[in-house]
Amino acid sequence: MAAARTKQQTLAWLRTLSGELSTATLKRLEDTLPWYRDMPPGRRSAVGLVAQAGITSFISWFDDPKSIPWIAADVFGAAPRELLRSVSLQQTLQLIRVTVEIVEQRVKNDDESLREAILLYSREIAFAAADVYARAAEARGLWDARLEALVVDSILTGEYDSELPSRIAALGWNGHGEVSVLVGTAPRMLDVDMLRRTARHLDADVLIGVQGSRLVIVIGRVDAHPDAEGAAESTTESRPFLEIAGELEPGFGPGHLVLGHAVPSLLEAARSAKAALAGFAVARAWRNAPRPALADDLLPERAFAGDPLARSTLINRIYRPLQDHSTELLTTLWCYLDNGRSLEATARELFVHPNTVRYRLKRISDVIGYDATGAREALILQSALIVGAIAGPPKTNPDR
Repeated sequence: MAAARTKQQTLAWLRTLSGELSTATLKRLEDTLPWYRDMPPGRRSAVGLVAQAGITSFISWFDDPKSIPWIAADVFGAAPRELLRSVSLQQTLQLIRVTVEIVEQRVKNDDESLREAILLYSREIAFAAADVYARAAEARGLWDARLEALVVDSILTGEYDSELPSRIAALGWNGHGEVSVLVGTAPRMLDVDMLRRTARHLDADVLIGVQGSRLVIVIGRVDAHPDAEGAAESTTESRPFLEIAGELEPGFGPGHLVLGHAVPSLLEAARSAKAALAGFAVARAWRNAPRPALADDLLPERAFAGDPLARSTLINRIYRPLQDHSTELLTTLWCYLDNGRSLEATARELFVHPNTVRYRLKRISDVIGYDATGAREALILQSALIVGAIAGPPKTNPDR
């Protein structure tokens, strides 16, 4: 009974000291923790409530350690949820240490059992704090994953609303300037962290989404070397999106991988996504398609499959520029392709020297950026002539 009375007396003494301990703890926080001093009054008050709850909870725990199996709810329940976003785990552990030090100093002359109880309780409350932050991080991670999936889905469908910029900002998107969309097959085990690490190494940021069996990655470049005034200044030229896509390629499953064309900003990424998705749907028709392949290199297959964007690209990038620049060049290209890319046969049909045909082919390449002497580019050019002729007759008969 004497031991029980001693414990009851100790509990009564601790309860009379709780106010004094809380006041001393807040003063020590003010004196030793700069981050606490710099807080707005409302958040300082919330931190103080956590410290006071810790002292009160210790007294209850000392009375019966088995009566409070989950002390985190007892201590951290007094704090508003936003406190987890403004106070780090490291700062929380500093708060616990200060509180324990104050209590230890006040009871240092008492019996050994009380000091041992303080040590045990401080361990339990530290583990509880870590658990609270881990649960918050897990919840935030799940929320971020859902939000990221929603943003990627909006990009793929092109259905934007006024909330999209704020959702992108909430994800911490660091990309700036041009954006490109990469589409491939989702692997059996998707390693999102590996993809993000690879992107960071390449000075890029990514948004990742899985659409059925497809893995979609939105790629944007980031500033790797900002100067002192905050302006972007990189020591090297920006990496081409095709190079970045090549480094991300191991994160995809087997099958084709298609990169959409670059667009000026993330809010315009739907155009790149549509091109990449259309290219991915028909990539099997290109027997030796590289991995990754550019969606614009699949323009013929996309056009044959009924993609209106591919048809308009062929017309506006190839057919009309040649038609507007020179009907002579357009006629030469028709003849050259119709004659199996034979210089001599083309020259005979046009009644010119083969060197003249060579010169015109070079001019065609200068105007539209495609080399008609290459097999793949010849297919693209012939497709452009076909869809262009269907869309509207040229100014003169291209056969002559």
